[in-house]
Amino acid sequence: MIALLMALAGIFSELSLLAFGGGNTILPEMQRQVVEIHQWMSARDFSAMFALAQAAPGPNMMVVTLVGWRVAGWAGVLVTSLAKFGPSSILTGIALHGWKRYKDAPWRPIVQAGLVPITVGLVSASALLIAKASDHSIAMAAITVVCALLSWKTRLHPLVLLAGGAAIGLIGLG
Repeated sequence: MIALLMALAGIFSELSLLAFGGGNTILPEMQRQVVEIHQWMSARDFSAMFALAQAAPGPNMMVVTLVGWRVAGWAGVLVTSLAKFGPSSILTGIALHGWKRYKDAPWRPIVQAGLVPITVGLVSASALLIAKASDHSIAMAAITVVCALLSWKTRLHPLVLLAGGAAIGLIGLG
């Protein structure tokens, strides 16, 4: 059990420091570690946990806690949560101090502009990973595409899109 908890701590500490642009940017690597490398769960299970975490109130990275629970129970919850949120919180505090210190530096807007495409790319990779693991039919892929387009082009609340997808699934079209 100690080796398992150490593996979880190592993986989620590393992911914590890689979560640049938001927690969802690390989903592809989290899925690769949990599903492909360590085989602690299937891609479908990971996708289901991610969906549950997104639907639940609270932080959008609740999937970390769910993975910890699934892999190692309460000890896994504690280890994954501390490992994921601790290092990045400390690093963010240090970075914010420097960011405030150099608030008028001429390089600051250039750095900010350069980080935007990186963040967009990481979030897009996460979305594609979850869609790939979740869409097991043409109908499900179509639902994903329609929801993505509606989310992008309208101001519909994500819960409306989730409810619509759930309704389609309930009537057997998904």
